[in-house]
Amino acid sequence: MREIVETIAHALVDQPDLVSVAEIGGMHTSIREPGLAKADVGKVIGKQGPTAGALRTILSGISPRTRKRTVLKIVE
Repeated sequence: MREIVETIAHALVDQPDLVSVAEIGGMHTSIREPGLAKADVGKVIGKQGPTAGALRTILSGISPRTRKRTVLKIVE
């Protein structure tokens, strides 16, 4: 799943070399936290959040395969 978030973020941002995705794993939940340049955070979130919402939808569709709930956390 890290690769999916990373690939989509690379396509959206102006500085793709600064994109990294941290994974924080728990027993029942897995958190994906993309690291982005300050100027690119808004591009990944989108105006009023539709891009981030679409990413979360993709992750929730893939989550049953891993049997863990996956959360996308975008830190500004």
